[in-house]
Amino acid sequence: MTVDSETLHPGQLAILRAVASGRAEITCSCEPDLYVDGVPCCNQWVVHALVRSGHVRAAHPGRIGQRVAATLTASGRDALQASLPAAAKEIA
Repeated sequence: MTVDSETLHPGQLAILRAVASGRAEITCSCEPDLYVDGVPCCNQWVVHALVRSGHVRAAHPGRIGQRVAATLTASGRDALQASLPAAAKEIA
């Protein structure tokens, strides 16, 4: 699965919003798992695609398998901003 920032589906946007709000942790691994509010994300396939596409990453290094804070990259922030309606962009 590839992630096109122009056509993110609602599930991808929900994950990006959770990461942006500081509610997500990610495991340090080559195929990281994401946890939102301590609960495993139900669509890890989408998480892997968001990580591979450079939208989400670990906020800092950790041991293999360790959970650390997840953060948006610049492209993740841009994709989330682009998904907002015009009126919301003026407020943000």
